[in-house]
Amino acid sequence: MGNVLIGMLGSRLDHGGLGKRRWNQWRPSIGLLMQPDFPIDEFLLMYLPSDQQLLDLTLQDMAEVSPSTKVTTFLIDCDNPWDFEQVYSHIHDMAVGQRFDAEQHDYYVNITTGTHVVQICMYLLTEAHYFPGKLIQASPAEERRGVYHVIDLDLSRYDQIASRFAKESSDAVIHLKSGIQTRNKAFNGLIDQLEQVSIKSTAPILLNGPTGAGKSQLAKRIYELKKQRGQLTGELVEVNCATLRGDNAMSALFGHVKGAFTGALNARMGLLREADKGLLFLDEIGELGLDEQAMLLRAIEEKIFMPFGGDQPVSSNFQLIAGTHLNLFEQVRQGLFREDLLARINLWTYELPSLKERIEDLEPNIEHELQKFTRSAGYKVNFNKGAREQYLQFANSSQALWRANFRDLNSSITRMATLAVGGRITETIVAGEIARLQQAWSGFQELVLPGQDLVAEVLAPEQVDEIDLFDRLQLNEVIKICRNTRTMAEAGRILFNASREKKSSSNDSHRVKQYLHKFGLDFASVTGS
Repeated sequence: MGNVLIGMLGSRLDHGGLGKRRWNQWRPSIGLLMQPDFPIDEFLLMYLPSDQQLLDLTLQDMAEVSPSTKVTTFLIDCDNPWDFEQVYSHIHDMAVGQRFDAEQHDYYVNITTGTHVVQICMYLLTEAHYFPGKLIQASPAEERRGVYHVIDLDLSRYDQIASRFAKESSDAVIHLKSGIQTRNKAFNGLIDQLEQVSIKSTAPILLNGPTGAGKSQLAKRIYELKKQRGQLTGELVEVNCATLRGDNAMSALFGHVKGAFTGALNARMGLLREADKGLLFLDEIGELGLDEQAMLLRAIEEKIFMPFGGDQPVSSNFQLIAGTHLNLFEQVRQGLFREDLLARINLWTYELPSLKERIEDLEPNIEHELQKFTRSAGYKVNFNKGAREQYLQFANSSQALWRANFRDLNSSITRMATLAVGGRITETIVAGEIARLQQAWSGFQELVLPGQDLVAEVLAPEQVDEIDLFDRLQLNEVIKICRNTRTMAEAGRILFNASREKKSSSNDSHRVKQYLHKFGLDFASVTGS
């Protein structure tokens, strides 16, 4: 591994005069080549047009103090070394045009010389890994070569800093989970990654999940986290696309000019412009019309769009979070959603599970809802011990459908807390709430067959869904009889006990075989023989 030094020729510190006295002075770029424990194989030396004479002299001195060092020079051709945009652009171009090989060389970026603007640009480009190395800072000492200090920007190497960042990351994750100590492994993993993406990326985020799974709350938490980190200065703008139809959709999203349509007495800014420098949350994006989708795609990619009825484009620099409960790929197949828009918003996609899919998080969410009610009501509410056990037993059972997910849970806790006398939720209140929930969900109860559901054991779920209740009940009993007999003939004699007496020659096995074949089954598959 060889050492490669990257630096800027310093018009003041590297200028020790043109005569021999220069050898008595500390010159950072020369001094770094004189370090006995720090051999430099190559020096990538940048310089300004005004320093050509200094460069020629410095190159001579470098060849004298370190003849084995290869020096490659780069002209930074900017008019004003204090102009940040000019300086950064030129040094950036130099870094991009250079082929670095971090496996074969150790790179060090000298930030001792150059204007303060140059030093800042060198630091930023190193931090962003355009220069794949460590910073080096030289300083004078009694000997003319001076001393140097290496600064490694890999913060994970510093225990205290790494510990602090780990805590900040943990705090951010807790914030995204609304402070709830969730237990579901898959959900926690999702939030861990989303925390990193929220901070590091400005690309669109797509949140998939059923109604009430927490998409809107999560979008708000992401916004708060990004604003806390100084990544957003604008507002959070939310809209449910299912409420937007026709001209109203265009106007609401993109604004309109005065007179764009009947009733447009005044111009309207539109939600996209309101979200400038902020975050736009489009819930139920799958409900948008195709025309609105086309305009939204342009607004995401180019940050410009045309107000409804207007002829001059306007701009808005917003970050997008989209939410949906629909399968957008299926919507694309049906021609209801643009494939190019889906490709643009599908970079970071997260599937939020339903409450039933993360039932282990039910109890901490109950505590969260109680705390929310306590803050809003101004007095503390909690369960009696027996009432808590009673509610948890029901909430975790198959009777609890949680159709609206966390919205159902929020409503349930709010009702019980409101009825709690003296801040205590009793068994009587819980019993009333359970009855209320059962009544509300009664129309959605899934079919439960008497006894064991044998049909579900032998057929795939999609096949079961296609069978009428009448056939399902009948098939369930046929399977039961087949499993309690040794042969198809024996099963047939039981199943066709009356009709077989009317036949002169009865083939009971064949009749059972034909019946099972209707459902793609045979005797062996239903009996496991």
